[in-house]
Amino acid sequence: MSDVPDGPETDTPVPPSPHLPPLQPSLPPLRPSLPPLRDVIARHGLAASKALGQNFLLDEQLLARIAAIPGPLEGKRVFEVGPGPGGLTRAALRAGAYVTAVERDARCLPALEELGAAFPGRLTVIEGDAMEVDACPLVGDGAHILANLPYNVGTALLVGWLSASWKPWWASLTLMFQQEVAQRIVAPAGSDHYGRLAVLAQWRSTAHIAMKVHRSAFTPAPKVMSAVVHIVPKEEPEGVKLPVLERITAAAFGQRRKMLRQSLKGVPGALEALAALGIDPQRRAETVSVVDYVAIARILSA
Repeated sequence: MSDVPDGPETDTPVPPSPHLPPLQPSLPPLRPSLPPLRDVIARHGLAASKALGQNFLLDEQLLARIAAIPGPLEGKRVFEVGPGPGGLTRAALRAGAYVTAVERDARCLPALEELGAAFPGRLTVIEGDAMEVDACPLVGDGAHILANLPYNVGTALLVGWLSASWKPWWASLTLMFQQEVAQRIVAPAGSDHYGRLAVLAQWRSTAHIAMKVHRSAFTPAPKVMSAVVHIVPKEEPEGVKLPVLERITAAAFGQRRKMLRQSLKGVPGALEALAALGIDPQRRAETVSVVDYVAIARILSA
């Protein structure tokens, strides 16, 4: 897997919501002089909180590379979770984005307020828990979600974004995870990491690891490596209900060492669907492709 983004996507600027400040995509992005992130952290006493799953990124070149993964951000809206001292936030602002950031840690708010003053009208900070915030009314359709996610809530947030009505309000997800979680998101069938999360991430989206990040890049350094996953929604397969697909994958991967004829026998119609599709019931869950799980779910959704 490459550690370099595949390239920018050419989505068009999103029309502004009547409830949001107007965008000005014709203006060049502001690039004011900012103090080093280490100075910001020291001045505000922002030691990373283990309870909040915080690990700060301070390398501004690396942060700029992450912010470039969704493609050009000038005039675009960005939703960020857990900005902390604002490292990734400043990278998105320098790229010309309008950023709405949700931060649970009140200690970080003064640093973010200073950053907002350096980019007038371009940064909105909301104190709160991202698990409880309805982001769409805040940023509007077509926003890019960009985040160095807190480790303790990252997967739950991702599942929520992937389980929303389709097409979703977000244009792309660019998210930092522990590398093991990232591998589970992008895993192909037949691999050790393939499971329910891979099916959820891939059945109506494309997902790939855009960048690997060494643990030494963080302050404090975590015990594990990290990776940035980039996810873009695609058209939803016709005739498939998500709850049906989730029930199938929960049953199949809940007993992944057993053959499908055993693991799926509790799902009404599942074994008949396997027969109709020519899928050998002696196979195990990890050998069945996303396309085949979708095909099974389509039959059972009818």
